[in-house]
Amino acid sequence: MEGSIGERFREIINFAIEREKEAVEFYRNLGKEASFSDKKKLIREFELMEIGHITILENIGKGVVEEIDIPRIKDLHISDYTVSVEVSGSMPYQDILITAMKREEASLKLYSDLAGRTMDPDMRVLFQKLASEESRHKLYFERLYDDDILTQD
Repeated sequence: MEGSIGERFREIINFAIEREKEAVEFYRNLGKEASFSDKKKLIREFELMEIGHITILENIGKGVVEEIDIPRIKDLHISDYTVSVEVSGSMPYQDILITAMKREEASLKLYSDLAGRTMDPDMRVLFQKLASEESRHKLYFERLYDDDILTQD
């Protein structure tokens, strides 16, 4: 990927940008849910992080890659054992958490796959960072699910 990114890679970046835009909209709508009133601030932070991911991806398209630190994130694997649910405006809390976990899991996989496919070491690190952030989001929702759903009688 010397000089400029290839057309196929640009398509992948554009796909990732669209996924991030969907995530922004998801979190924006999630923040409007009345049952989430105590978590609105955190949901807004996730929305802003996803907006930040859009900026990062757009910069990749321009050949701009910044210095990145990649933390290791624990995985509870709860989303591995849940079934995707249909998204609707009146979703129960459990379904909201499942949907959020599944969305973050899909984004994590996308960025991990992109990291494994690029030959550019700077882009590999960037995609690993994005995967790490999505992993952190997934962990948050898995913990909520564990605390609020799995521990119910």
